[in-house]
Amino acid sequence: MTPMGRKQAFHVALDLGTHKTAVLLAAMQDHEPQVIGLGTAPAAGMRRGVVVNIEQTVQSIRRAVHEAEVMADCEIQSVVVSVSGNHVNGFNSQGMVPIRGREVTSSDIDHVLEAARAVRLAPDRHILHVLPQEYVVDDQRGIREPEGMAGVRLEARVHVQTGSTPVVENVIKCCNKSGIAVSQVIFAPLASAEAVLTAEERELGVALIDIGGGTTDLLIYEGGAVQHTWVLPLGGNHITNDIAAGLQTPPGEAEKLKQRLGCAVASAVRSDERIEVPSVGGRGPRVLSRQILAEIIEPRVEEILNLVANEVADARADGHLRAGIVLTGGTAGLDHIATVAERVFHLPVRIGSPGRTGGLGDIVSGPAYATGVGLLQLAARMGSDAVISPASAGMIAKVRTRMGDWFREFF
Repeated sequence: MTPMGRKQAFHVALDLGTHKTAVLLAAMQDHEPQVIGLGTAPAAGMRRGVVVNIEQTVQSIRRAVHEAEVMADCEIQSVVVSVSGNHVNGFNSQGMVPIRGREVTSSDIDHVLEAARAVRLAPDRHILHVLPQEYVVDDQRGIREPEGMAGVRLEARVHVQTGSTPVVENVIKCCNKSGIAVSQVIFAPLASAEAVLTAEERELGVALIDIGGGTTDLLIYEGGAVQHTWVLPLGGNHITNDIAAGLQTPPGEAEKLKQRLGCAVASAVRSDERIEVPSVGGRGPRVLSRQILAEIIEPRVEEILNLVANEVADARADGHLRAGIVLTGGTAGLDHIATVAERVFHLPVRIGSPGRTGGLGDIVSGPAYATGVGLLQLAARMGSDAVISPASAGMIAKVRTRMGDWFREFF
């Protein structure tokens, strides 16, 4: 923790997913999040990344916020929140401003980015992010930091991510009804990329595939910048529904089976492995081969990844992914899912988990928390300090003792 007497910035991330709502509270130390509070709740009011029931979503947010507040011994008043769903899309744009032979200033950069984002949108569309790809001073391309360079004109090439204005407004409304303000709204896979991708991967060319509960998000990076955005309205919940139907078990039990015993490659499971499957209608549980579970999971995983591969090909990016594929999100925790991805993409694949995180970092180190950790990192970069009553200096050790048993049971 930061020594007494030194000002410390706190950040709070609200990952509003289809399957779960997660709140992470962190203090920054040496540019590394020190997670001191975490709360989760089922996201009953969300479907495919979109709010479909405001009251249920509000209750979910309140529960997750309360758990994080109890852990960190503080009161949360503002958050950085994620938004997702197939209402989000991306496109490339460019803008130009004259500089007339003088040096480029920070004001020129602001103006050229404004010119690049001055595109005609439908009345119900909202710009989420304008992500610079490169600057061009006269005919000199590939510039990352143009300030101080001399020239006649300055161009900016950017990637613009937009979302549905009503969807974003509903997310903000749910937060406000929960008693918290929203300081920033960030597209979820952009936060995941911040947490799991390396600078070298972004530079060489990499596809980030964030497989959440209701959607699968694709970001393609090359030259250090986002080149393509796409959202598929299929995700881990569709695998869960397949298991529930195939094994005739309640959806909640199907989700537990997927998380604890699921495998994306049936041939990787021993034929003599047995699992207990709860039944519906008050009937007793059945004992089945674990291989049957994997045989249900594998084709759906392969379908999702094949649809993503088709989009990569349509974007003409498949020959540019020199750093391969990075899978993240809750569904990326399935055993052998990287094997299926390598089979589909014919590229190296790794599972993306958050990097170095202090405090409760071992608890949020899996791919399911990539978005939450990335939100913290982006909040720190943007200076979006949370409004809270900060925890005491010895809180991390206290939190581990207080909540350790609960985390072992839940996760």
